[in-house]
Amino acid sequence: MRKISYLLAGVLAAYGVVAQAQPYQPAMTDLEIPDAEGERNLSGFLWYPTYATHPVTYDFESEVWVGNKVVKDAVPVTQQFPLVVLSHGMFGNAYNQAWLANALAQRGYVVAAISHPGTSTWSRDPDQTRQLWERPKDISRVIDHAIGSSDFARNVDPDRIYMAGHSLGGFTAMELAGARYDTAGLKRYCETQPDELTCGILSDWKIAQTPEDRVKMEADLSDPRIKAFAVFDLGGTQSFSKTSIRQIDRPMLVLGAPIMNSGLTLDIESRALVAALPEANTLYIEPETLSHFDFLGLCKPGGYELLAKVEPGDEVICSNGGAVRAAKHEMIIEGVSRFFSNS
Repeated sequence: MRKISYLLAGVLAAYGVVAQAQPYQPAMTDLEIPDAEGERNLSGFLWYPTYATHPVTYDFESEVWVGNKVVKDAVPVTQQFPLVVLSHGMFGNAYNQAWLANALAQRGYVVAAISHPGTSTWSRDPDQTRQLWERPKDISRVIDHAIGSSDFARNVDPDRIYMAGHSLGGFTAMELAGARYDTAGLKRYCETQPDELTCGILSDWKIAQTPEDRVKMEADLSDPRIKAFAVFDLGGTQSFSKTSIRQIDRPMLVLGAPIMNSGLTLDIESRALVAALPEANTLYIEPETLSHFDFLGLCKPGGYELLAKVEPGDEVICSNGGAVRAAKHEMIIEGVSRFFSNS
C-alpha cells in the first residue's frame, strides 16, 4: 500500500490551489435512464466539456449549498473523453459531488451522477432500500447508457471509465471493483460489535435477511469496464469478504477522514480496507483535518445556522463548510484527476 502522509497531503492541497488553468468550460445536462419494467428509473446529471462560454448559470439553487457555474445543455467538445461515474452516500443525491463533477469536466472528463432509488434524499422506499444490490447495477446501467444509447456516446472513451463513491457510494464502488458481500462474516462481526454503526444500518434496512436476498447480495456485482476507483471515506468494510478484497486487481485511491463526525470508525473502515487491498494497486490518503462531510459541497454563509434551526443535528454537515472545505476540495480534485489520468 502506498500511503501519502499528512505532510504530503498538505503539499497536494497547496498545489491544488495553484493548479493550472483548465481549457474547458463545464457544461451540464439532465440524465434520465428509464427502466424497461418501470420499477427503477434513474435520474441525475451529466457534466461534460464545452467551448461555449454563455449563458452561464448555476447547476442548482439552494439556501444551504453553493452552486457551481455551468453552461446548461451546451454543445460538447467533439472528441472522446474519459467517463467518471459518481455514487453518493446514504440518503444523498446526484448533486452531492457536483463540485467534483464540475471540476473534472473542466479538466476534460465526462461525469455522470444519479440519485440511487431507495437510498437517496427523495427516494427512501424501504423495499428499494433493502435491495442494496441494485446500487452497483445502477452504476453499470449508467455506463451502458453513456457508451451506448446516449447522445453523448461519441464523446465517451469506453476504454477510460472510472468511478468515485462517497460513504455508501464507496461501498458501492467496492462491489463494482469485485468485493463480495459476506452475510455470515458480517453476522459474526456484529455479534461482537452490536453498537457499530454499519451493523445497525444494514440490520434496520433488512439487508440479506432472506435466502433470496442473500443470493442477490452476495453475487458478483463487479463491472470490468471500470478501470480505476476513488473511494471517499466509505462505510461497510466489515461486510465484505477479505478474500474478495485481496483479489481486487484494479487501481484504488482510498481517502480516509480522521475527523470522525459521521459515526464511522476509521480503523474498521478505510484503514481496514487498505490493509486488505493489494499493496501494489492501492494509494491511501488521510489528511489529518479531513472530515466525512468534506466530500459534500460548499455551504453558504448561514447554512450551518439554517440547518440547526430546521433540521437540528444535521448542521454538522456544514461544519467548516466554507473556505476551509474549499481548500480540501482542491486537494481532492487534484488527487482524483491525477490518479485517474495515471491509471
